[in-house]
Amino acid sequence: MIEALSGASAFVLPEGPWPTLLDALCANFGSVSADAWRERFERGRILGDDGDSLAADMPARRGLRVHYFREVAHEARIPFEETIVHADEHLVVADKPHFLPVAPSGRFVEETLLRRLERRLGNPHLVPLHRLDRDTAGLVLFSADPATRSRYQALFRERRIDKHYEAVAPALPDHAFPLVRRSRLEAGEPFFRMREVDGDANSETRIDVIDHDGDLWRYALAAVTGRKHQLRVHMAALGAPIANDRWYPRLLDETPDDPARPLRLLARSLAFRDPLDGRLRCFESPRAV
Repeated sequence: MIEALSGASAFVLPEGPWPTLLDALCANFGSVSADAWRERFERGRILGDDGDSLAADMPARRGLRVHYFREVAHEARIPFEETIVHADEHLVVADKPHFLPVAPSGRFVEETLLRRLERRLGNPHLVPLHRLDRDTAGLVLFSADPATRSRYQALFRERRIDKHYEAVAPALPDHAFPLVRRSRLEAGEPFFRMREVDGDANSETRIDVIDHDGDLWRYALAAVTGRKHQLRVHMAALGAPIANDRWYPRLLDETPDDPARPLRLLARSLAFRDPLDGRLRCFESPRAV
């Protein structure tokens, strides 16, 4: 049943002097009040591996795995809407707007693509098969059935899925297109940014030009590998950072999301042979980049 709890965080109780599960959670998560934990217990948001609700007064036992759903008080609504492009018993394809995270992280829990789709479709088994940055718009593929999930996960692991993006960025008239950018990407400073370093390449992007009028060109980007922020880092390294990028080539001061200045990067299309029946599946976002 652990697979069905994919939307929850997990915590394994260590050895400790706590008489009840509530005491153990309060001791190990000091930022969450006892009243908040009690409320979560009352709402059935604290679960065991079998998916059943746990009681606040149950004995704390070393090694007990507890599943809990992160919550953020006063989480603001993100005023941009997703679209469901396709949904069947195995797969869901959603078209994500700019500024909406794919999955819970940091200050975003309920205002994420995953949580919205779970509520819309009534399916707690949804799991994203890949990720997009919060600032990036476009297609995201979700597994809807734990029984077939590994078959679709293998598409990404074995690079049997074509992911095509479009971006708007400064002109590169001195480069010959199409071109391939390969480099080694590692975590930089701060930790959430990536950087190119010396060493064997672990990332590859194929880049072509769709429209070359004016100072800003429209580019077609094919992500051969799926490294974090790969497209953003590669375009910046070429001297053409994607328009309105707040992290590359330099980190700008944090400001509120500006719908008039979204990152000009779109996950345009996904194409693959369905591992269940061999059909060619092609999905495309109608959004403008």
